[in-house]
Amino acid sequence: MEQKKAFGKLRSFLSRAKEASEEEGLRYVIHMGIRKTRNYLVNSFWFYYYKMLKSRRTFAFRGDAYRYFYHRYNTTWRNERTVEIAIILEMLNKSKAKSILEVGNVLSNYSPVRHDIVDKYEKAEGVINRDIIDFHPSKKYDLIISISTLEHVGWDEDISDHKILHDPSKILQAIENLRGLLAPQGNIVITLPLGLNPELDRLLRNSKIQFTELFCLKRVSKDNAWIEVDWQEAQTLRYNNPFPAANGLVIGIIKK
Repeated sequence: MEQKKAFGKLRSFLSRAKEASEEEGLRYVIHMGIRKTRNYLVNSFWFYYYKMLKSRRTFAFRGDAYRYFYHRYNTTWRNERTVEIAIILEMLNKSKAKSILEVGNVLSNYSPVRHDIVDKYEKAEGVINRDIIDFHPSKKYDLIISISTLEHVGWDEDISDHKILHDPSKILQAIENLRGLLAPQGNIVITLPLGLNPELDRLLRNSKIQFTELFCLKRVSKDNAWIEVDWQEAQTLRYNNPFPAANGLVIGIIKK
């Protein structure tokens, strides 16, 4: 299976290289090849640096210690993925849920998954391509998770659909639909970066999104260390300032 996937990626790469060569010229292809190789080597160095030298580093969340999550994909040592993936994976490991839904195809990039995945745009095996507000399966879910996905709903979706751009009501519709998909005693766990979508930040400040429990994390160092803070402090945090990507993260839980 792994060899088949590797062959497929190589074939896709060669196909894209051929198309680029025909459109932009061989010089462009060589330049991009050198650039991608350099980025790969730099990212490999930092991945092994964190994986080997900082693998025991932890952060606190809800009174427990979690190890930071380091992975090549999306260079998690540089952004909020390092904490949100760690938290969600631990929740899944401890969960007794029989039916699980993930909104946004995220976890499959980091580990094998067996749960249902709905993602409007991303094409992948096993992913249901449906707008979350129009997703009405016949079954209910014991656990629904969404990792840094809902902040894009109604905010920066496909620009060809102008009706959904900068529509703050759509995320409320999405969360309301998710509530309806919960089985009795079910839970929804949502992570959201602060400062990326100002309309979402406004909804959170005005308590328009009703979480049963709300937790917040703050990035506090250049090497991507995080601490737990209260909502009053978290709502002042900005995206891409002072550090790249999210500097504040919300973990919201909705219980039925």
